[in-house]
Amino acid sequence: MALSSLIAGLGNPGARYAATRHNFGFLVVDALVAYWQRSPSVTGTFRDGQLAEAWEFIEEFGQRRWLVLKPLTFMNLSGKALVRPVQKYGLLPSQVLVIHDELDLPLGTVRFKVGGGLAGHNGLKSVAEALGSRDFVRLRLGIGRPPAGVPGAEYVLQPFAVQEKPLVQEAVAVARDAVLQYWEQGVEAAVQWLHRRR
Repeated sequence: MALSSLIAGLGNPGARYAATRHNFGFLVVDALVAYWQRSPSVTGTFRDGQLAEAWEFIEEFGQRRWLVLKPLTFMNLSGKALVRPVQKYGLLPSQVLVIHDELDLPLGTVRFKVGGGLAGHNGLKSVAEALGSRDFVRLRLGIGRPPAGVPGAEYVLQPFAVQEKPLVQEAVAVARDAVLQYWEQGVEAAVQWLHRRR
């Protein structure tokens, strides 16, 4: 059975970065994996490779087959973890969903985007270079702009503040459900589902 889609949450590996803003994508992958592992209608297999932690999920009756991964490369090299499965399974860029932090959205905001600019995000730049295209689907997780005087590169590697964590948890839940909508009905329906939540 062909692979329906590849879902990748971006972040940096290791305990040092686990709770940082740049690892928002990893948090959503963790939530998705936990959800699908509890689902009686989905079977899952874990793979631990050199470039990524990956899970393959297959729906009951084999309607859809998905590969979900967390790159073990650092953020700037995220594309290296995606290019091998994309080539192996013959996926189009439009069949790739990348979940990532977004400075240009307020904290807690969750939005889909298909193609377009990369907003200076080094993980997205690496993915676009590896795929040879910007026409992949993104799920953008707002982290807000840094305070005055704090460089963006420093800000994204800071942990979420205690008072921000309820918003982060809510955003992870919304993002997980948005991906489930994407899984079941496709990107256009998922975009509309998110829009109705505003």
